[in-house]
Amino acid sequence: MKEIYKALANFQQEIGTLPKDASGYGYKYTELSTIVEKALPLLKKHGLGFTQPMSGTAVKTILFHAESGESIESSLDIPQGVELKGMNEYQALGSAITYLRRYSLASILGIVTDEDTDAQGEQTGKRAYKPST
Repeated sequence: MKEIYKALANFQQEIGTLPKDASGYGYKYTELSTIVEKALPLLKKHGLGFTQPMSGTAVKTILFHAESGESIESSLDIPQGVELKGMNEYQALGSAITYLRRYSLASILGIVTDEDTDAQGEQTGKRAYKPST
């Protein structure tokens, strides 16, 4: 695993702190598109790539070193049955997936954004999860 960690450390020396460039639900955050846009050229430079496949009811994030084949991965469960004000269940699910992708990617890459107030969202309710048959 020494090649991926060396490449990741070099990437982290260059990426710097990303600004929070979006607002919603009373807080500011860095958009997923901003993280990807800023990270991709440096990931390429250091021989790194990532993918974020869905795995059941989880978002998996895989960071890989192209030359050595080494990889690091993490997985976050998507909260089920969450209702968000003004959204139908599919919109709430899409929001949750984007949220988890954003924070999972920033976490695995060690990216820091300039202010963390993301726990201020308002959950309006939670339904029991019922798997489809």
